[in-house]
Amino acid sequence: MAVVIALCDIVDAIETQGNEGEAYLDPDSGEIVLISEDERVLVEQGHSLDDLPQWQRELIPKVRHALDSDRFLALPDRFEVHEWAIMERFSLEQNEPVRQVLLASIHGSGAFRHFRGAVERLDLLQDWYRYRDEAIQQIARDWLEEHKLAYK
Repeated sequence: MAVVIALCDIVDAIETQGNEGEAYLDPDSGEIVLISEDERVLVEQGHSLDDLPQWQRELIPKVRHALDSDRFLALPDRFEVHEWAIMERFSLEQNEPVRQVLLASIHGSGAFRHFRGAVERLDLLQDWYRYRDEAIQQIARDWLEEHKLAYK
């Protein structure tokens, strides 16, 4: 019987992996393995488990299995999510003059911080979070469908 993957688990993993990590799904079991850059290095260097704390001794074999197995699938990473593009789409969907304020905020240094400040000042923070959450959910749905995985 095929495993049904929880969409919310995929979304959580996509959001959790951040800039310094990655996430893999075992489609046979539905298990998601989050891997930090440090854990990747430990596996690649063949570090002895004896020198690690207990929690890492338990985690490293899972990390090794996820990295070495053809069965595990890499979840969309921050480049595939491209939050800047999501901010731009959100901005373009707003009415004038809000659209121009938001579009101006996403250019230049500190774009993410400036955008957040702008949506707060414009009282759009909850709208932004809903929009962003739906965009990430759609990325997760598309990824699951691309890999022909059942989800709920």
